[in-house]
Parts: sequence; structure tokens; C-alpha cells
Amino acid sequence: MAEGSKHPETLALHAGWRADPSTGAVAPPIYQTTSYQFESTEHASALFALQQLGNIYTRLGNPTTAILEDRMAAIEGGVAALGLSSGQAASAFSLQNLARAGDNVVSSTDLYGGTWNLFANTLKDQGIEVRFVDPADPSAFARATDERTRAYYAETLPNPKLRVFPIAEVAAIGRPLGVPLIMDNTAAPLICRPLDHGAAVVVYSTTKYVGGHGTSIGGLIIDGGNFDWSAHPERQPLLNTPDPSYHGAVWTEATKPMGPVAYIIRARTVLLRDLGAAMSPFNAFQFLQGLETLPLRMPRHCENTQKVVDWLSGRREVTRVIHPSRQSGEGKARAERYLKGGFGGLLGFELAGGRDAGRRFIDALKLFYHVANIGDARSLAIHPASTTHSQLSGEEQLATGVTEGYVRLSIGLEHIDDILADLDQALAAAGA
Repeated sequence: MAEGSKHPETLALHAGWRADPSTGAVAPPIYQTTSYQFESTEHASALFALQQLGNIYTRLGNPTTAILEDRMAAIEGGVAALGLSSGQAASAFSLQNLARAGDNVVSSTDLYGGTWNLFANTLKDQGIEVRFVDPADPSAFARATDERTRAYYAETLPNPKLRVFPIAEVAAIGRPLGVPLIMDNTAAPLICRPLDHGAAVVVYSTTKYVGGHGTSIGGLIIDGGNFDWSAHPERQPLLNTPDPSYHGAVWTEATKPMGPVAYIIRARTVLLRDLGAAMSPFNAFQFLQGLETLPLRMPRHCENTQKVVDWLSGRREVTRVIHPSRQSGEGKARAERYLKGGFGGLLGFELAGGRDAGRRFIDALKLFYHVANIGDARSLAIHPASTTHSQLSGEEQLATGVTEGYVRLSIGLEHIDDILADLDQALAAAGA
């Protein structure tokens, strides 16, 4: 039984589900329904009053999605999870669940570009200030903190810089102040468990490695259950003062009978209820299929990527390779501390010929797909200076780590000889 296991290989197959009690079906079914029959008016009342957990409406929760939530919470070592329609929704909800207009969050500068824009512009328009600090100096988080700081936010293995974040150091700064660390672990599933290092909440875009098949968009928030939200009530007012949107509930009190789940219950019953970014049951089913093989896929992603890194490092067309294994000093030490079993499936490199060389390289690829996604079973490539970063200033290029000749690769599961052969002919074209 999965209950006694802590091994991801077992949990990815068994956690949260055994068999359908009605039919005996082993595979989780797709509960493609909007609504659920209440047993009685008393039963309905108990569900809406949070006196009993159960299904009400698929915007709030769904049995197929619940299996994915339980399975991912078990793999991460958390207590509960919330499935959402995308990784962007998960990033937004993770902060909106704690911060409101006038509050602030301190974030690492090393972020996926879509998250940076969400934080720097959209949340700003909603009255939530996000203060960006360089994670190379963990103490910068303390210096940027004031009485309205509600959370710290970072990515474990940020794209595109690929500098591993100092999880334990920053978590240790925030906990005595009542400030939780929220970690986006999208690029490092299984090879890092941020909750083990002091993070309070983990965010995923399940679109990437969790699914692995490139068919579905989704996101997850996982509550570690390891943060005392009531210890500093003035720091976390949304969880410690009466919530007018839910009958005056004080979440840290109302959820006590359920366990340490105040954070995730509020995210579900307030944000998901009101904003409606629900994961599709069909997509949840798709992610469950991908999750079953994630413990097999991640080692292969890491192995193939390391071979590509070593091979690119000897190419005359390449001026620099960006990957955790290529760092030195504190950066290398953090990578070895936080990433176990491999350094992930992403790498970046810079071409000597700049923007034109980058375009020639991309256009010459035959095996690699030219897409904006990462984490597929297939190998993927993009030249940001020609696409998402085409209008960046020199200062912005420095901040993001993206230069004119920068190419990002997401290495897939193909045979390494075929991967290298495609890169070889594309590099030859780039240098032409």
C-alpha cells in the first residue's frame, strides 16, 4: 500500500487512489461533471459550512483532480494541494491568497519571464507590490522586508539563468518573521523537494515535466502544512481575521479540525470559488498519466542534458554553456545541496555569432521542436532574442540572463546520439 511509502516511484502510481469502489476500476476515471448530488439538505449545509469535506461543484473541486492533488502532495511531502487551470494561475493564487492591495511580496529576480510580468505589472495593477532582489545574496530578502511583507517567492531552478535558489537560507530568514517562502518547483520535480528545506508552499506548472506529454495546461499549489500561520497574526491577516467573503470565517480557526490546511482551504474556498481557474478533469487525468512515469523520465532528462552540456562545452561555436553543473563556488555548492539525482533537463548556451547565429541555429534544427514550452518528453529549443525577448533593453538582458546569442534547450528522452547529431548540424549552420 502507498500509505507507508515515501518513495516517489510508488507514490506516483498509488497515492490517493486504489480502485473505484463501485466498479473496481483500477485506473482513475474522468469525472466529467459539473455538479454532485447532495444526500440531503443537512448534507449540503455541512459541505458549504466546511463541517464536512466533499464534492459541491467542479469549479471548487473534482474527484479526478483530487487524486492528482493527493498524489502530488504525497510526493512533495505536503498535506494538501489545489489543482488549477495553469501554472500562471498557481503563481498568482499563491500570492493573492496572502496579499491584498497595499501589501508586498519579496521575489527573486531569477524568474520565468511570464511570472516576472505577472508580478511586475498585473499584480502591481491590483495593488500588490512585488519587490525583486538578487538571490545571490539571501540577506537581500531581509532588507526588502517590512511590516506589510506577506511572502517570499522564488524558483528552484529558474529559467533561463539556471542558478539554484538558496531555499533553506531564505526560508530561515522568513520564518521568525512570519513570512513563508513559496517555491516554484516546475523545473525540478523529484530532484528537489523544497518543503524539506524549509519552504512553506510549492507551486507547479503541471504543463511541463509532471505531464511530460505536451497535451495539457495546468498548475498546482501544494501546502506543506509546516508553517504556523497563526504565530504572527498581524503578518498574515487574511488567514487570521474574519473573512467577509466566507461568513466571517477565521481560517486558522475554522480549519483546525481538518489539520494544518488553513492556507490551501482558503485558496480553494475563496480564490478558486471567486476567480474560477479550475483544472479540467480531463487535464487532471492526463497529468495522472504523465505522473506515473515521472520517476523514470526525470533521470533520463538529467542524464541526456548532462551529456549535451559536456558536448557543447567543447564546441568552438559556443562561447558559454549555462547549466548548474557548469557553475563554480557557491552556485555549484547550492546545486549539489538542493538537487539530488541530477541537475535537471534545461540548459542554455550562447552562440558567438549573436542574434543572426541564433536564428540560423533554430531554423536548421530537425529533431528539436521550436516551441515556447519546456519539460516535454521531446527535445525543445527556443532563441528568446527572436521571440519573447525580442524587445529587451541591454539592462533587461542582463537582468534576465538572456543575450542576443542565447539559446535555451529542453532536452528530451530521445537517444543521445540523435540529439547530438541534430545539434551538430544546426551548429554548423549557425556558424555558416
